[in-house]
Amino acid sequence: MAHIHREFLIENAPDHVWAAVRDFTAVHHRLAPGFVTGTRLEAETADTRVVTFANGAVVHELLVDIDDEARRIAYAVVGGALDPKHHHASMQVLADGTEYSRFVWITDVTPDDLAGPIADMVDQGARVIKQTLETRATVDN
Repeated sequence: MAHIHREFLIENAPDHVWAAVRDFTAVHHRLAPGFVTGTRLEAETADTRVVTFANGAVVHELLVDIDDEARRIAYAVVGGALDPKHHHASMQVLADGTEYSRFVWITDVTPDDLAGPIADMVDQGARVIKQTLETRATVDN
């Protein structure tokens, strides 16, 4: 199983960053606009979102957990353009002082040959997330 771990500092208060991360259906507005172009809940279930990426890929992600105390969200890809045997990811927001946040994004995926393309998408997403949350330090919070 391939393991992708990205960690970066965001110049924005942890509670503000967490508010954007935990908003499960607003990724395209609050977290990664432009990289993600649409997010909606599946009609049949309240715990699976359909995510459309700028490259046209569409995936279905099952919400595994939202932990407000730990500021951690976990999700798994359960359908769509990617065809992993397993894809689980988590995002966590850690305090780094009062005005900075450490963003931790961990993804596990099989088969291993998906690691490269998914790591590329994670890197693109991380850049957009950092820019969005630093630019919107006082907006949407």
